[in-house]
Amino acid sequence: MKKRIYAGAGASAVIAIAVLAATVGGAFARSTAQPLPASSCSAIQNGSGQYLVASDLPLQGSGRTQTIQMSKAIAYIFKQHNWKAGKYTIAYQSCDDATAQAGKWDSGKASANANNYANNKDVLGVIGTFNSGAAEIEIPILNRAPGGPVAMISPANTYVGLTHAGPGTAPGEPGKYYPTGKRNYIRIVAADDFQGAADALLAKSLGVKKVFILNDKEAYGLGVATDFKRSAQRLGIKVVGFTAWDGKASSYEALAVKIKTAGAQGVFLGGLICENGGKLIKDLVANAPGVKILAPDGFTPISADVQQSGGKAEGMTVSVAGLPVEKLPAAGKAFGKAFCASKGAGCAGGQPDPYSVYAAAAAQVFLAAIGASDGSRSSVNDQVFKVTANTVLGAIKFNQNGDVTSNPVTIYKIKGGKSTTLKVIVPKGSLVASA
Repeated sequence: MKKRIYAGAGASAVIAIAVLAATVGGAFARSTAQPLPASSCSAIQNGSGQYLVASDLPLQGSGRTQTIQMSKAIAYIFKQHNWKAGKYTIAYQSCDDATAQAGKWDSGKASANANNYANNKDVLGVIGTFNSGAAEIEIPILNRAPGGPVAMISPANTYVGLTHAGPGTAPGEPGKYYPTGKRNYIRIVAADDFQGAADALLAKSLGVKKVFILNDKEAYGLGVATDFKRSAQRLGIKVVGFTAWDGKASSYEALAVKIKTAGAQGVFLGGLICENGGKLIKDLVANAPGVKILAPDGFTPISADVQQSGGKAEGMTVSVAGLPVEKLPAAGKAFGKAFCASKGAGCAGGQPDPYSVYAAAAAQVFLAAIGASDGSRSSVNDQVFKVTANTVLGAIKFNQNGDVTSNPVTIYKIKGGKSTTLKVIVPKGSLVASA
């Protein structure tokens, strides 16, 4: 009888110690994070981490070199911080929202990924998406996640309607993405109302008095085209056409002739390079010679423009929300140098892709937010909106909508088959608001 009493007491003591450990210093007691499915995500990095951060990017298709480097930049930042966010340890998985068949992000894949993140209680945050259309699908799923919302930080989305209403946004935006009524999404780059204004200012500086505007019919493409249109009109540029291009067309010769006949001195391509953009550029150059081609960040990576157009993209400009590497603060330049020197970084010319810098900044924001939290999804999400994070971009902060408070836009020009920095434009808020 005594043996049973002592044995029971011993077991109770073990249980008591375990309970005490579980309630004192969560970082010590918490088990390792449960990995996300291998069908969409890479092997977990730092598998001993308590919590998990995932990135959600299209890792297949024409832009895969760019997005793969972004995922490596995220992992690099986490490693540099020894996988620590305050008193917590984190793990990381790079997840793919693209399919081989689509060659770009896929709506079904994006939905499945978001549900996997929401249903894995160890996921505290998601870095992504790259494409605004994918964000439209994933944000509301993560907004309703158990214990959440789960915070999302995008280093690339620019569609205005994700965070605030404006010209070119759909009815019900952005509220429909946040069914709980609480925001859970921020972006580190300027939205398309700023990018559209920057491209309109560029067009005026290039002497364009008449412009023809195209879009690819997707939310991002139509949105940035509309933003460009309104800013161009505000600046006195005449819009002589506004229409969509068919991403599956075999020829754009007739469209190019229409643009030339309209007297356009410039054409703005509101959309994505993966929507047959290379063929579009080729036919514009052949059939509307002399017309300046301007494109937004949907036409990155710029190497794809050159390759898919058969080298005909020479002289066109591409805007990218954010700063170029050479204009980064000291911390950003130091990051670029160290990251590109690391094994497998894949930097062209010894410099990181601009989006890799912004992906690194997103990782740093999560480190700051998780470190300031109580370890719960809801708390991390709250902190994302509260913290002023010291990043490779300098100190950055976000407004209540989830927009970053600094909005530079870089204009790149294709010269000699390569991307060269033309200028950085920071549109005045008055132009953006009035447009």
